[in-house]
Amino acid sequence: MFLTRKAIIEAVEREEIVISPFHKEHLSPNSIDVTLNENLIVYDLGAGECLDMKKENPTRKLVIPPEGLVLEPGILYIGMTNETAISPRYIPMFEGRSSIGRLGINTHITAGFGDVGWGFEKSENGIICHYPTWTLEIAVVHPVRVYANVRIGQVYFVEPKGDIEWYTGKYSKQRAPQPSCAFKDFSK
Repeated sequence: MFLTRKAIIEAVEREEIVISPFHKEHLSPNSIDVTLNENLIVYDLGAGECLDMKKENPTRKLVIPPEGLVLEPGILYIGMTNETAISPRYIPMFEGRSSIGRLGINTHITAGFGDVGWGFEKSENGIICHYPTWTLEIAVVHPVRVYANVRIGQVYFVEPKGDIEWYTGKYSKQRAPQPSCAFKDFSK
């Protein structure tokens, strides 16, 4: 079951959903819009090099200036939202906005799924919230100029069925564009 605008507001008030910063004007009938942070990273590969799943691949930082930044096809831009939109009770899900998709901008390649409890940690003093941001895997169909702080996507919340187990993986505390940590899976 998907939460409606009213149910999202009520869950925020009960602290079953954390949206920070929370802008009520960004609420839709069943989601909340999130905005693009100015910080991006790209993989920094030399000629003839390729990404390697078993290694931590080099990246370089880009900052979207006030006049915007032209994104080019064939490059993966890793970005992030300005907002935290998570829940210890519901499953948060990310989708791109249709206005953005109609410009040929893909906001996520495969990572639109959030886990219950992502960003939360149980400690002896109670529950700690790390306020993670959503990582965006941005690719474009043709060159397009983007701007920081535009509404880039939307997060909606789904009520799970069954016992709730919190996510405790490697991306729980991300507060910056996060490249792949797949290499950590090989060290287990």
